[in-house]
Amino acid sequence: MARMRTFLAVELSEEVREAITDLQGELMTVGTEVKWTEPENLHVTLLFLGEVEDREVHRVCRITEETARGHAPFRMAVEQIGCFPHVRRPRVLWVGIGAGTQELVAIHDALEEPLMDLGYRREERRYTPHITLGRVKSDRPLEGLQRALARHAGWQGGEMTVREVAVLSSELTPEGPLYTVLSRARLTSS
Repeated sequence: MARMRTFLAVELSEEVREAITDLQGELMTVGTEVKWTEPENLHVTLLFLGEVEDREVHRVCRITEETARGHAPFRMAVEQIGCFPHVRRPRVLWVGIGAGTQELVAIHDALEEPLMDLGYRREERRYTPHITLGRVKSDRPLEGLQRALARHAGWQGGEMTVREVAVLSSELTPEGPLYTVLSRARLTSS
């Protein structure tokens, strides 16, 4: 039985994607070794399901579509920059979500229960909507990165209207992941 790495996400507008790419360009100059997320792969993950059997993909898409119908389109603001787990030992660099956070959490929560019924596990951490900029590969040097994070803490990346949730597959390659949209579910509740 074939399996594919699958996740649910909100794709970004071109304007927001460009703003984030510009920010990445500035951060690349600080000297810390980071594996940057490719511009075409920038997104807000709602749920990462892991390996999904081909025959289950249609169920995941159907649940996503049914859930999306219960939520209205909304405005999402991309803002602030930070890192996980903390600035003294950054591993993941991210930009956050301001307006739209509650709506993303509501969609995440509404998707999680029916997908758990299919056998997918609940995340142990509380869901925090964000966009991954890159993954830090080395602890040295960190000083420039830490200064850049502080300097860009109030960064604003723009706003967009979220109108759909995408179900994507992720194929891991040496050059980075290749994402393929399996389905799109429109937000339609008014």
